[in-house]
Amino acid sequence: MTDIPLIGPVAPPDFHVMTYNIRRRMRRLMPHSPDRWDRRRSLIERLLEAEQPCILGVQEALPDQARFVRRALGDSYRLLGYGRNSNKRGEGCPLFFDRDRLELLGWRQTALSGTPDIPGSTTWGNPTPRVVVAATFRGRATGVEFRVLNTHFDQFSRRSRMHSAEEILRLVAQSSLPTIVTGDFNADDDSLVHEAITGSGRLLDTWDTARERVTESWGSFANYGLPKLERKRIDWILATPTVTVARAAINVTRYDGRWPSDHAPVQAVVHFGKPK
Repeated sequence: MTDIPLIGPVAPPDFHVMTYNIRRRMRRLMPHSPDRWDRRRSLIERLLEAEQPCILGVQEALPDQARFVRRALGDSYRLLGYGRNSNKRGEGCPLFFDRDRLELLGWRQTALSGTPDIPGSTTWGNPTPRVVVAATFRGRATGVEFRVLNTHFDQFSRRSRMHSAEEILRLVAQSSLPTIVTGDFNADDDSLVHEAITGSGRLLDTWDTARERVTESWGSFANYGLPKLERKRIDWILATPTVTVARAAINVTRYDGRWPSDHAPVQAVVHFGKPK
């Protein structure tokens, strides 16, 4: 039986973008905990096989989990990014893309800190390192060039989140190309962080600008509970104003009542061109 996707593959010139915190593998959990990776991995595989996003920004992925996601997506996908620690190991924010649809022009990973070129650096009050992976692509069918950034803001330090928002805006301003930003921002959509990153108009929330919302406004952090409306939408897909957003969705798909992760993936269908 093939699972029915919420959005699924889309044809050029559109691109299907997803951001997904897959929840890092934790140790010493109870045998029946919904958080156990061995209980969730097949569910994540089912969701990704059904949705097939052309671009996927993942958060909280340990190296073996990142490799698992790439295999679940299929042979045409490539993985960008490495661990956030000083030795480039540990949890990361990998970015995945479909090589059949996209040509990679360049990419780099930097720390969200005052010393972004030093792996593992933390200068803004966050107890653990935070990173951003930035890549430039060219659409094979359209020839359009654009950038994608994937990140995960700190959950403890608002100061770190505010500085991280400034750093994302600085990175976006480095290029005139249309840009997508995916991430778990650990802040609600009515927070100061959301205002800081969208208030200038250089980045817009695709949930707000989409021509069509495929789903209700679910909270994206369910923590294995029942889906709730208008609660904790902390996972966002942001875009520069020249990106047209056809559809947006918050995917609360469960399999036999089980969640693939404590977060729901957020999805958007976009294309790049001048806004009408």
